[in-house]
Amino acid sequence: METPQIEMGGFKVNSPQVPNGGLQPTVASSWKSRGTVERALKSIRIVVFTSKLNLLMPFGPASIILHFTTRRHGLVFLFSMLGITPLAERLGYATEQLAIYTGPTVGGLLNATFGNATEMIIAIYALKNGMIRVVQQSLLGSILSNMLLVMGCAFFAGGIVHRNKDQVFSKATAVVNSGLLLMAVMGLMFPAVLHFTHSEVRQGASEVALSRFSSCIMLVAYASYLYFQLSGRSNIYSPIGSEEAPNEDTVKEDEEAEIGMWEAVTWLAVLTLWVSFLSEYLVNAIEGASDSLNLPVAFISVILLPIVGNAAEHASAIMFAMKDKLDITLGVAIGSSTQISMFVIPFCVVIGWVMGQKMDLNFQLFETATLFITVLVVAFMLQDGTANYLKGLMLILCYLIVAASFFVHVDPQSSDG
Repeated sequence: METPQIEMGGFKVNSPQVPNGGLQPTVASSWKSRGTVERALKSIRIVVFTSKLNLLMPFGPASIILHFTTRRHGLVFLFSMLGITPLAERLGYATEQLAIYTGPTVGGLLNATFGNATEMIIAIYALKNGMIRVVQQSLLGSILSNMLLVMGCAFFAGGIVHRNKDQVFSKATAVVNSGLLLMAVMGLMFPAVLHFTHSEVRQGASEVALSRFSSCIMLVAYASYLYFQLSGRSNIYSPIGSEEAPNEDTVKEDEEAEIGMWEAVTWLAVLTLWVSFLSEYLVNAIEGASDSLNLPVAFISVILLPIVGNAAEHASAIMFAMKDKLDITLGVAIGSSTQISMFVIPFCVVIGWVMGQKMDLNFQLFETATLFITVLVVAFMLQDGTANYLKGLMLILCYLIVAASFFVHVDPQSSDG
């Protein structure tokens, strides 16, 4: 048998300098591994240390420590909420980096999907604990927050930066999304009407059965929408105006250099896992926080929880609006609302079905009416395909009215949750 040293030497088997010959691949591999380590360190520096919002990250571990050392649910809730906020924003950043490699259409979908990962994880943990009303209200709150607060802030910021002109976006995108949102309202309205008119065939069972059927239909509709958007409709998120300056392409190239595609995918996986870990502590502290902070559970679920989940959408939608890329802003804000209403809510009904939880689409009259009026207001705002700071301000003020409404709203079925 030949010795290992002779094998390392390559072709010069009898040469006395065999070990030195074997150094070349070793040096190459050490340089390669050093380059990988340097790239990983650079990626960590960019993702973790460049955002000032990441100063809130220590609140995450602090909330876990508080959970095991004290019974102060209000602090655990606030700390875990603060800890999740930068993670949601970084999820948005990693998604933007990935979107550079995939193009604007898939990029818009990726933004909406990973922007909603936080909401979906929180909803599934709450569903597992039997907190059906928290699931319904937090998802409703995410839709309202995206349509009114996120889009309002984006239109306002974009309008201030480009105050000398109206910003334009694709009417086709707005019409398709408005139609899907109205379909979602229809899906939520019939179980509520059925319940409150006491016209069910089987008391309590009919609305759950109708909700499960409607959820499957809504999932089919959303899958059809995705297929419609990705096949032959690749320009649905592309800019339509001639105002786009060529120097924006150079900005995009600069953004490309920050982290690689697989680094972005890895960060998405790591951040999603950490968010899901913290979400468990957040959900467990909701009811205790309601008592200690003296806030209604409805206000916490509809207004406070979505602030955590929508940090990613908020940051990216405003950034794109300020760069005059309103089609991507719409893809993030309205696309995200569409995805929650047509995918996340029906998906939670199906997951509840599997778990044996009676999750349904009866969101109660107050919540359903709020959603219906919000969808109408937003649909009217978007119908002319232009945006300015006045429209943004109006949407923000509408959100303040909604927030005040839920602050004084007592959930009639709080005993059922």
